[in-house]
Amino acid sequence: MSISLQTCPCQTNPASDTSIAALSYQQCCQPYHDRILNNEADKIDGARPDTAERLMRTRYSAFVLIKPAYIVKTTLPAQQSLLDIKAIENWATETNWAGLEIVTHMPKLGKRHAQVEFKAYFNMPDGKEQKQQAHHELSAFVKVTDETHNDVRWYFLDPTVSISVTQKQPCICGSGEKFKRCCGGFLGN
Repeated sequence: MSISLQTCPCQTNPASDTSIAALSYQQCCQPYHDRILNNEADKIDGARPDTAERLMRTRYSAFVLIKPAYIVKTTLPAQQSLLDIKAIENWATETNWAGLEIVTHMPKLGKRHAQVEFKAYFNMPDGKEQKQQAHHELSAFVKVTDETHNDVRWYFLDPTVSISVTQKQPCICGSGEKFKRCCGGFLGN
């Protein structure tokens, strides 16, 4: 079966007992992946995640489908050069993904931030069987305005990336606010 006919990875929720028809990859995350990975990000008519939850889902699908460039390009631009794309690719390849559950989506935290609590399920070998486990995380996202292109985009704030910025410096997202009043509260610097 081709990937365009399969259920989109972000639509698989092993914790759900509902039988809602899931979208195919082609109907769900593929337009977002294609737009970013084909360097069409500046085209106004293309698909762009309009919420932090939508971005979270596209990122999960990118991990499952081993698209590390998408993971990098949807991380806050100030953090992108600090990411190890090979390590991302290796982790995505070595993980036996089993589904995604969005626990909560807090779409408006202040002017430009949101959080998504999720569980990413994966299978681990346990003797002769596979045992399902979950990576449970509360992720932060920031909406960045690019006035040059009259554009607004959501980005993931990666708390594992070490950035040398003081609380009183301008924020790394370009908001013009001090770091401590903007993304600093979500990155814990």
